[in-house]
Amino acid sequence: MSEKKASEAPAETTSSPETRKKESLTDQLTETFSEITESISQVRSKRRRASMPPTDTIPVVPAASEDAPPAPKVVGNGKTSMMHNPVAFGFLMTVGVGLALFAYYIFNNVGALVGWVTGAIFIALGLDPIVRRLESWGIKRGIGVIAVLAGFAGAVTGLVMTIGPVISEQASKFVQYAPGIYQNTIDSDWYHELDQRFSISTWVNENVPKFLESTFSSSQVNSFMSSLVSAGSTLAQSVTGVIIVLFLSLYFLTSMDTIKAWGVRLAPASKRVRVKYITDKITESVGNYVMGQAMVAILNALFAFFIMLFLGFSFPQLMALVVMILAFIPLVGGVIALILTSLILLTQGWSLALWFAVAYFLYLQVEAYLISPRIMARAVSVPAGVAIISVAAGGALWGVLGALIAIPVAASMLILVREVFIPRQDQL
Repeated sequence: MSEKKASEAPAETTSSPETRKKESLTDQLTETFSEITESISQVRSKRRRASMPPTDTIPVVPAASEDAPPAPKVVGNGKTSMMHNPVAFGFLMTVGVGLALFAYYIFNNVGALVGWVTGAIFIALGLDPIVRRLESWGIKRGIGVIAVLAGFAGAVTGLVMTIGPVISEQASKFVQYAPGIYQNTIDSDWYHELDQRFSISTWVNENVPKFLESTFSSSQVNSFMSSLVSAGSTLAQSVTGVIIVLFLSLYFLTSMDTIKAWGVRLAPASKRVRVKYITDKITESVGNYVMGQAMVAILNALFAFFIMLFLGFSFPQLMALVVMILAFIPLVGGVIALILTSLILLTQGWSLALWFAVAYFLYLQVEAYLISPRIMARAVSVPAGVAIISVAAGGALWGVLGALIAIPVAASMLILVREVFIPRQDQL
């Protein structure tokens, strides 16, 4: 041992001064680096403690036992709505506007088809009460539909074959006698009185040549020819529409129960009984209204026909047909028929027109207070104000067809309000 120590001692003493300087420099750098690392870790720990909440404010929650109820679900308070995401909100708004414009484009281009389908539905609903009456007598629905359609087609055919030749003859006579009717009107006393007050003859002599000259000019002739072409296409479209309406009416009348059953199945199972009840009530109300309006129109035509026949008018069948068509328009149809027929009767004498106007006006009062309430008793009654507004709105939106279907649509809306909206409001 002493020899080893003696040998090591000279080795230590023999180390050079440069080696000792390097070792001391390395030790200093190591100590400095460790101090810097320690200070950085202290700064980081201070920042973490500063960012964390104080521990004395955090409640201590005990551990849940096995018998504890499950924690309630966290339900959002609605603050994460679409308004907080403007990009998604703007995208959905753009898509909605685009779909609305696309639907308007489709409806605008297939408006005639929508009108045909609507007319077929109302014809089917109008004939459905007759089919159901036959079903109550033990006749199957298919046989009842065939019988009703055969009777309807037979009635229309008989009416056309009976009145058609007469109307054609009377229309040709009306065109033939038009100059004489015009001359009689010019020679009548009431026309002379009007001419003396308002100078009608002077105005006619000044403006009729100008009208004829502008009418038969080259530009007007070209527009007239284009009007003839468009009239031909309109006639072809009308014939096509009549055929489509007849076939759709047959389909809707045959498949009425199936269509309603599929519509009811779209509702939730718990509400199908209620939906079926409301659907049956609406279809029954609309069907009774259509049938009642048809009966009122036929009574109008019969009364006008017999009055004109009694007064000796030359074209009673033709004017009776016009009265029946106009009587289908609710509220104002009878008044329009009264004014139009009286003006035409005025060509054969003011006394004839006056007697007809008085008689038909009295009939309209009887119809409004006695006939229509009895016929429409099974249909839903629509208040007068609602009826006037609905007819005006329907006529403005969809013309004559809109005016025809305005009241049954308003009646359907009243049923929905009475059977759905009011009971729901009563439960709140």
